[in-house]
Amino acid sequence: MDKKNALRAGTLAAGTTLMMLLMSSPALALTRDDGDDPGKGLSVIETLGLFVVAPLALFAVIAGLVMVLDKSHPSHRVNIPGTKAKPKAKADAKA
Repeated sequence: MDKKNALRAGTLAAGTTLMMLLMSSPALALTRDDGDDPGKGLSVIETLGLFVVAPLALFAVIAGLVMVLDKSHPSHRVNIPGTKAKPKAKADAKA
């Protein structure tokens, strides 16, 4: 049974790779298309800023907003075994 699954997975991987190679052939074309008007290229700094720094900054902003705006109740949080849990707040202390 394991050989059958391995053969199936190998066939799927090979087929997917072959289809990707066949579909990407137009991307390797050296001739320009009519109406093609590319702009100037990006510098290394611009490329790193656009594809590395900007996504990391966006991730940091979203993660920070999630942590700051977290309204979950402390008693609903999962505690790791071996750590001390915070005491539950008494909501009816004044009542």
